[in-house]
Amino acid sequence: MTPLTIICSSDNAEQYQLAQWLSETLGCPISATSELPEINFAVLIAENDISIADCRGKKAIRTSVDFTVGSKAHRRKYGGGKGQAIAKAVGLNKQAGISVLDATAGMGGDAFVLATLGCYVTMVERSPIVRVLLQDGLRRASEFAATEDAELQEILSRMTLVEDDSLEVLQSSIEPPQVVYLDPMFPERKKSAEVKKEMQIFHALVGDDSDADQLLEPALKLASHRVVVKRPKIAPYLNNREPGYQLVGKANRFDIYPLKAFSEKV
Repeated sequence: MTPLTIICSSDNAEQYQLAQWLSETLGCPISATSELPEINFAVLIAENDISIADCRGKKAIRTSVDFTVGSKAHRRKYGGGKGQAIAKAVGLNKQAGISVLDATAGMGGDAFVLATLGCYVTMVERSPIVRVLLQDGLRRASEFAATEDAELQEILSRMTLVEDDSLEVLQSSIEPPQVVYLDPMFPERKKSAEVKKEMQIFHALVGDDSDADQLLEPALKLASHRVVVKRPKIAPYLNNREPGYQLVGKANRFDIYPLKAFSEKV
């Protein structure tokens, strides 16, 4: 595993317990110093937020989950609505209020877009580090929305995070979602302007989803209406299984595996 340090500068007992849990789960040291390590990564647990710092370069790069500002907030207010590709991929051009199981939630970006568009999204994220960041982002967004943004509060009410492994959830006896959404980590081809700093960090920390092919068959058995797989444009089909159809963009594509037609028109 990539060298990692847990830094907890908070006096909050709950946050320190979280730091200890991460330290034990990941087998990495915990420190109370505010100084960043020089050659590795750090999970920074502070009073106000939790973030990851990439300390490999001359200047540390920090990233966290924030649904209230930046690109996520901008897309919520000014995005393409039900005409955008992800909306068509899950079937929002045919039915409203679709239930989606996002089995590879990551930082929650796509789940947030789907919830913004009216979907009810259950998120699963296997990486303890990423899941902690996502939990913290949801917590801070909920606190902000409670007093500042009723619309955001409604969106967050449609997002649920499950603390479990994706494959185990897909093979469990949960109520079948209408759509299972998969966006497994794909091997990083090169470090370029096209690869976001955030993704570079997670490739280094989390690695590739080497068992991603194993997710497709249980997803097809669980979903009631369709499975949607988001892939880089050049990537092979998941589990070498050709989809029913595709929506192709500049860099990514959505492979759609239809199981049952949506009946309600919108």
